[in-house]
Amino acid sequence: MKRFVISFGLLCLFVSPAAAINEFSKQWKAEYAGDKADEEFVKTVRRAGCYVCHVKSEKKEVRNEYGKAVSQFLDAEDFSKDYVKANPEEAKKKILEGIKKANELKSSDGKAFGDKIKANELPATDAKL
Repeated sequence: MKRFVISFGLLCLFVSPAAAINEFSKQWKAEYAGDKADEEFVKTVRRAGCYVCHVKSEKKEVRNEYGKAVSQFLDAEDFSKDYVKANPEEAKKKILEGIKKANELKSSDGKAFGDKIKANELPATDAKL
């Protein structure tokens, strides 16, 4: 029983940031891979999944260049599950603002992340996909 309580307590420590990351992904996909998006780009985004912001075959803490850019403007700790649930529109607005700021930055190939997304390309060059 003691192990269960300790394990559950540790699990609770990690739930909130994971919920925020899910919310970041949800909002990004709704904005850039939603109903009006190019069908092939939507398929590419679905195949990429977490690797839009993370590096394939690495720990989830490892972000690719786009994930690093997004993390400059968004902190998962600011978007707890309770906060997002209580303030869905405010959370959405803040998340999209952060993503749009990140999209203004340039990828290592010299193109702005946002321009790459508009051209139906995944933003990061170092996702190892």
